Amino acid sequence: MSNHFQILAVSLIGLILFKGCDKAPKYKTPPVQTPPSYKEIPPENFKETDNWKFARPKDDVIRGKWWEMFNDPQLNSLEEQVNISNQNIAQADANFRVARAVVKESRSQYFPTVTTNPSIVVSRASSGTTQSNNSAGRVVTTYSLPFDASWEPDLWGRIRNTVSASASEAQASAADLENVRLSVEAELAFDYYEVRSLDAQKELLDSTVEAYQQELNLTQVRFQTGIASDEDVAQAETQLETTQAQATDLGIQRAQLEHAIALLTGQPASMFSLSIAPLKAAPPPIPIGLPSQLLERRPDIAASERRVAEANAQIGVTKAAFFPALTLSAAAGLASTSIASWFTWPARFFSVGPSLAQTLFDKGRRAAVTEQARAQYDGTVANYRQTVLTGFQEVEDNLAALRILSHELEQQEAAVKSSERTLSLANERYKSGIDSYLNVITAQTTLLTNQRTAVNLRAQQMTASVELIKALGGGWNTSQLPTPKELTARTPLPVPRGPVAPPTPMPGPTSRP
Repeated sequence: MSNHFQILAVSLIGLILFKGCDKAPKYKTPPVQTPPSYKEIPPENFKETDNWKFARPKDDVIRGKWWEMFNDPQLNSLEEQVNISNQNIAQADANFRVARAVVKESRSQYFPTVTTNPSIVVSRASSGTTQSNNSAGRVVTTYSLPFDASWEPDLWGRIRNTVSASASEAQASAADLENVRLSVEAELAFDYYEVRSLDAQKELLDSTVEAYQQELNLTQVRFQTGIASDEDVAQAETQLETTQAQATDLGIQRAQLEHAIALLTGQPASMFSLSIAPLKAAPPPIPIGLPSQLLERRPDIAASERRVAEANAQIGVTKAAFFPALTLSAAAGLASTSIASWFTWPARFFSVGPSLAQTLFDKGRRAAVTEQARAQYDGTVANYRQTVLTGFQEVEDNLAALRILSHELEQQEAAVKSSERTLSLANERYKSGIDSYLNVITAQTTLLTNQRTAVNLRAQQMTASVELIKALGGGWNTSQLPTPKELTARTPLPVPRGPVAPPTPMPGPTSRP
């Protein structure tokens, strides 16, 4: 066996016997303080009424298309358009595909790089330089077909941790995509129920205008017969015209919300319209689950946790720089000055051998880079814990809102009934000549204010329900995160939107295949 083959054999045997080391710290999901239950959940805080009901215990998970809980076909249709046409979702999807491609790029470092550079070079040696008489002025054609191969064994886990970091970032990007999707879906539902609330207010104001017109007609008749004064007529006209202006003013808000919905569904505002349908719905029972489940259900929490894993792997990448890098290189090919002998056995050439590179002095640069990686890891841990705390806060905020709104709406409905009775009595006393028309105006204003407040409270209930669903993660959980194997698959990843499996623990760092 020739010397160069002996050297190569010894190098390969050494690599087989050598056990590479992973310099990244062993990754564990950072611990967070998780309450055993939500403060707002105890039964004494929630009395089931027509305005709020608990989800039954069997319904402990929100399903994929969460908006279907509201049983509104038009909302369902709009939400489906969001997932197809919204440009923010399209941008987040593109970001995920970029991150997925980076995983494939990182993984390619596991394998050798093979290149070739065929050439046909015609050269002539100068006669004006010191040359042998045989070569001076000669034209020589060189035919070359070289192949070069190089491979860097992952002795210290640099490549392994690079792949792990890029896979974690890709998983975080997938969670970001779902977070954007959930935010857009929720925003559409907010705007939709605001429009329906305005439709309900417009219906209320239109019916009120009709009632005020009848009151004005009656007052004018009473004035003509000498029973009522001109002041009563003026007051009735003012009340009517003011209410008409209020009804007209709602058109501005409705138009703007309609345009916002068009934007969310990826349509030009001038080509979109939403039919009038006053708000009649009540908030659906929403499965709450346990606080510990929130860590697996919210995509923003999952994205933060995956970036902690990415930062942990980056520490391993920076620590690997302290150790020598071994590269195995080989070159072989065919070269000849004659095309006839180019592909013959004597025209062959090759070279092979390992090389070792080690930085001997860098004035603490590698140590500083490692220190940066550790600090960045600590920062991602802090961001993860803050995201979890924010999630708990948002759930409690909306549970409290639903609890308080359910009682407030009961009280407001009672106030509406009292206002109706007050107006009826004021009308009777005015017709009997006991009180002035000013008392009727006051009772009318009070009733309309209470009725509009009740409509607003119902709208707040619906938006608080949507906010709660959003705070609970919609119908998503971490079982939908792509695995490292799926990230490197050739086929596009599916985007599940239907019922999903129960939450599973978040995937850990990528291991080398």
